[in-house]
Amino acid sequence: MAVKTKATRAELIEVAQGRRPADLFIKGGTVINVYSGEFLKQNVAVYQDCIAYVGDSEAAIGQQTKVIQAEGMYVSPGFIEAHAHPWVMYNPISVTGKVLPLGTTTTVNDNLFFYLHMGAAGFKEMVKDLKQLPGNFFWLARLVSQADYPGEREWFNQADIGELLELDEVVGTAEVTRWPLLYNGDPFLLDTMEAVREKRKVVDGHTAGCSYEKLNSVVASGVNACHEAITAKEAFDRLRLGMWTTLRNSSLRPDLPEIIKMITEGNVNTSRILMTTDGPHPAFIEKEGFVDGLVRQAVELGIPPMKAIQMVTINAATYLRLDDFIGGVAPGKKADLLLLPDLVDFRPDIVIAGGEVAAEHGELQVMMPEVDWNKYVVREPFSFSKELLENTNLYCYPHMYPSEPVPVAYFRSNVITQRKDIELPSINGYTDLSNHEGLMQAVLIDRGSGWVSKAILERFAINLDGMASTYNTTTELLVIGRNPESMAKAAARVHEMGGGIVIVDKDEIVLEIPLTFTGMMTTDSSFDTAVEYHDELLAAMQKRGFPFHDILYTLLFLTCDFLPGLRLVPHGLYEVKTDEILLPSAPLSTFKCGIKS
Repeated sequence: MAVKTKATRAELIEVAQGRRPADLFIKGGTVINVYSGEFLKQNVAVYQDCIAYVGDSEAAIGQQTKVIQAEGMYVSPGFIEAHAHPWVMYNPISVTGKVLPLGTTTTVNDNLFFYLHMGAAGFKEMVKDLKQLPGNFFWLARLVSQADYPGEREWFNQADIGELLELDEVVGTAEVTRWPLLYNGDPFLLDTMEAVREKRKVVDGHTAGCSYEKLNSVVASGVNACHEAITAKEAFDRLRLGMWTTLRNSSLRPDLPEIIKMITEGNVNTSRILMTTDGPHPAFIEKEGFVDGLVRQAVELGIPPMKAIQMVTINAATYLRLDDFIGGVAPGKKADLLLLPDLVDFRPDIVIAGGEVAAEHGELQVMMPEVDWNKYVVREPFSFSKELLENTNLYCYPHMYPSEPVPVAYFRSNVITQRKDIELPSINGYTDLSNHEGLMQAVLIDRGSGWVSKAILERFAINLDGMASTYNTTTELLVIGRNPESMAKAAARVHEMGGGIVIVDKDEIVLEIPLTFTGMMTTDSSFDTAVEYHDELLAAMQKRGFPFHDILYTLLFLTCDFLPGLRLVPHGLYEVKTDEILLPSAPLSTFKCGIKS
């Protein structure tokens, strides 16, 4: 049972019959009934955290009942984001404080970076503390990381994962981005999915680039849903194979205008279709909104308002197997309600979460908990001294055979790369990029001092001397640039901060963004801080030749091992298509001050 309520069934019956006064009474509004597909002028009585009555009677109004006059307004279920990533510079508290006033009362969140840095014990403690958040804050537990690394299977072990899946707040397993593991029948994943099925919890999916034929095997493995369709045909493929099909519109993939055609042109049954923002960067939420933005755009694209709202309420709740508690306006359901002035903007005047007015006119009305984020973390930021980072050879690509071309990761788009073999000169066994504008050295350094992986990038930037970032899918230290001295200074500063992003021009630090919580998130409770950090970073990178629109996802996915092209991963420079390590990682211990031993 993932939702527990304060109100008892007996109390709700008494309120419904007018024998006990409601705490809150919404009078004269038009209820959006997502069960029947009707708009009905009705009153709604709320007791404690639950809806007790929906209808014409006013018998539940008592002397102490708070009455909200809702004439001319629509009473909607709270919006549900079934696939959230609460770590895109913002943190769970700051993003909740932003999206709750926009009408999202339930988020279901990926636990990847929390688990990577906290393990099971720390994550469980954080989940317990976050029960104080207004609204509903659920989790999906990762079974593997987004890039294989030494010791991964020991960290993501069956006992710890099983322990997390026992939590009421964990409603299932998160996307396995490395879906070929499922296609090939990985025993650990299949065993875990079978255990999840027995617990009646969900198995979220990620099948980017998966053909229809291969998709059959992934669905057979137990995956329930996928949000990775980028065309209407791909969305149809998933729906036809029985998957809950999630239409995405995010900062990286603003695909809704294309994939919504499966509904507007396909006349498809929408009962198994959801929508997601899939972890947009902070400025996207600031400009476009969150789930409210999905509904708004869907209606603009021709979806009837009722269907658009159903996709982010009852459909999502049913997929999550929480529809007995959330997703609709009906007796016994949790009182997560929105008062919408119209069915155009979908921006609520009032947001009620768990029976309490949580926001009015876009302003939060409830206190957010204060949390010491780093108390949960068991992984040290760095296990080596920053002096190691002063060795400039650490940032140079080895090129022992000048007669052979060097494999280069060319960015075709924000996150997709392709291999290019380029003839480059070498100096003292390292590549010389001085006469090749647009080529960058890239180095991934293990925080635990185990290994270092190297690559050369093209079309990432032009005049970037040095940057360092723990914001990437491994959260190791990623260093990119053309000037080894500048790269070393950026890396050393990130080391001093304990995580974050730093840009250096020659010898000057021109931008630094502290992300001390897992190396991915600010600890600031203000969402505005995350927006400011994002905007400063994107502007600084575009000034230095970054040609794309979403720098955070470029950094994030350069170090994953499931998207096309060359990838910089813990095992080395990896070619995804051929499943080949082109340049293996080297022990970090071989680098000493001034020389490589």
